[in-house]
Amino acid sequence: MTTLSELAVSVLTEADAATKAAKSREAAAAWRASNGAMKIGSLTPPDRPARPDRPELLPPAEMPRRRGQSDAARATLLHAVQHIELNAIDLAWDMVARFTDQDLPRAFYDDWVRVGDEEAKHFTLLAERIAELGYSYGDFPAHDGLWEAAMSTRENLAARLAVVPMVLEARGLDVTPAMIDRFGRIGDEKSVNVLNIILKDEIGHVAIGSRWFHHFCEKSGIDAEKTWQALVKKFFKGLLKPPFNEEARSVAGLPVNYYHPLSMPQLSKETKNAKI
Repeated sequence: MTTLSELAVSVLTEADAATKAAKSREAAAAWRASNGAMKIGSLTPPDRPARPDRPELLPPAEMPRRRGQSDAARATLLHAVQHIELNAIDLAWDMVARFTDQDLPRAFYDDWVRVGDEEAKHFTLLAERIAELGYSYGDFPAHDGLWEAAMSTRENLAARLAVVPMVLEARGLDVTPAMIDRFGRIGDEKSVNVLNIILKDEIGHVAIGSRWFHHFCEKSGIDAEKTWQALVKKFFKGLLKPPFNEEARSVAGLPVNYYHPLSMPQLSKETKNAKI
């Protein structure tokens, strides 16, 4: 029987974006269907996942501004989210395959398989919406900064949990409500519906990261708050950027006292209330 590690690596080594998303969902279905019979296995994942030739990857500072109400402007913004979701598929399956030597319970793998499945669902929902606007994945440039966190934490499970779900995915909880408001103001209910699904699922993903980070700290007998802050300072470049969606973060098990000390100076009220 195929092992879970083999399924994970098959997703990571698939270059075509749509096929990667499909393989992610198929791998998750196969894991669930095995009813515990499938072995975890041990197959080293690639340090960088396979990716399509497009989109063009640019430094974050060179990314085009996403403004306006045209189909192209809306597709550009959704495409940026879609690119994040493609990275998130790989991040989830890398989590599955990367740390098989850590004596982790099967529940850990259940959780990250679920994340990989849901990230693929998000990618596909966005692909369908962008297609309705007349575009497809790769039609707009994207940036490659997301995989830097995976590279820097590939030998440290606690750091991976601290940075990827509890910093990077938590950032999605902060910015997605503003995107939902933006699309809502122009009456784009289809995009609003997709983003609402993503926001709900991402709260669960941050919660999974928080739960396993705290499990690791409890098992290791170390202080979770101090350890999280130390790891973020070491493995994440720069300060955390407010404003924060404190309600969603709290639901996800990420307390204010963890991230506020590492944040940039609070933005002014005018900046917080500025329109997108």
